[in-house]
Amino acid sequence: MQRMARRGMEWLSAAADNPAECRQVWADDPRMPCLLSTGRLFDVVSVEQRLGTEMFDRLLRSGMPFGPTVVDRKAQRVGFFLGSESRETFTHYLERETSSTPPYRYLGRGCAVVVPGPIPLSDDRYQWLRAPTRRPEANPLRPVALATALVASVELLARIDRFDEQYPTPYAAVAALPEETNTDVG
Repeated sequence: MQRMARRGMEWLSAAADNPAECRQVWADDPRMPCLLSTGRLFDVVSVEQRLGTEMFDRLLRSGMPFGPTVVDRKAQRVGFFLGSESRETFTHYLERETSSTPPYRYLGRGCAVVVPGPIPLSDDRYQWLRAPTRRPEANPLRPVALATALVASVELLARIDRFDEQYPTPYAAVAALPEETNTDVG
């Protein structure tokens, strides 16, 4: 869980219908979430929480470029912020990575996202996995990295699920071992 920097608050509040009111709400209660329109300053790719957590970890560990990331603990969703008008680039690279599109929601123009306040607590419904520190710089690699991480994470989780089905107990794993043949050459 992270806290939003002042410049990040200014950038995000600019997406509100009334930016001054949004900043005042956050000044009065820094834990208060806010509903912001997507499509003008940013878009959001939303995935279920298990997948989103894996994607976040993969992006972070690999040093791939990605922007602010939010989690909704009750809805069990993770949202990855992209530059506005990134849908075409994101879907292009997603289609290049796989023939079966993974489940996701793309929030662009005409949609909205709930963001945490600048200082959420650990038990708050909305939290920042990666809070905005300032207005993110335009980076054409962000949608490419996000598409790549989405496909790789879906594939990894599918393999892990198959492992759990194939070997539900340690005994099942041992029973699957090939029988040893002793060919003692003497």
